[in-house]
Amino acid sequence: MDIHENQPVRRFGAPVQDASIAMIMLHGRGASAGDIAALAEVLPSDGCAFAAPQASGNTWYPHSFLMPRRRNEPYLSSALATIDGLVQEFERAGLAAERILLLGFSQGACLTAEYAARTPRRYAGVLALAGGLVGDRIDPAEYTGLLEGTPVFLGCSDQDPYIPQSRVEETAGVLQQLQAEVTMVLYPGLPHTVNDDEIEHVRAIMHRAARAKEAQ
Repeated sequence: MDIHENQPVRRFGAPVQDASIAMIMLHGRGASAGDIAALAEVLPSDGCAFAAPQASGNTWYPHSFLMPRRRNEPYLSSALATIDGLVQEFERAGLAAERILLLGFSQGACLTAEYAARTPRRYAGVLALAGGLVGDRIDPAEYTGLLEGTPVFLGCSDQDPYIPQSRVEETAGVLQQLQAEVTMVLYPGLPHTVNDDEIEHVRAIMHRAARAKEAQ
C-alpha cells in the first residue's frame, strides 16, 4: 500500500535540464509542500531545481518518530519511497546524487536523515532541521554503506518538545560512522522552528555544491 503515491510535487527554480544542483524539500507534520517551498525564498536559487512533495493528509507518518518503526508503517516506507522516486527522477534527468541535496524540517527532517542513512552514497548535502533517525531505538549496526564525505547539517533546539537532544546526537554518530562530514548545532532554548543560523548553514552547503559543479 503506497500511501503517498500520486500526491502532487511542487517543482520550481531552474528547469531540471538547466540545473547544476537539485534540492528535495520535505515538509513537517500538518504542513504542506507549499510551506517548505517557501523556505527557498531565502536560499540561493540560481541553477537549483527544487522539488517539494506533498504528504497524503499533510502527514508523512501517523505516530511519533520515536515509536517502533512498524507502528508507522506502511506510511514510513511510502514516504521513503517518495524521496527515492524523486532522487531517481533527477538522476534520469542527468543530475547525479552528488548534485542532489536533501532537506527537511521536523517530520521531513526525520525522513531526510533516515533516507540518507539507509541509502548512503555521496549527496550534495543532507540538511535535517529539527529531526533525527526514526525508531524507538537506534542500532548503528543496522546502517551500512558509505556517505563518502557528504556534508550533513543537523540543527535543533536543545529543548525541542518533539526531538530529544540525545536522538540528534545519535543521528550525528550514525552519519559520521557512514563517513559523512557532519556539523551538528544544538541551539539553547530554540522553539520548534528554523532560525537564521540554520539558514546560513544550508546556504553554505548549497554554495559548496554549486562550486563543486563549476569546478568539474
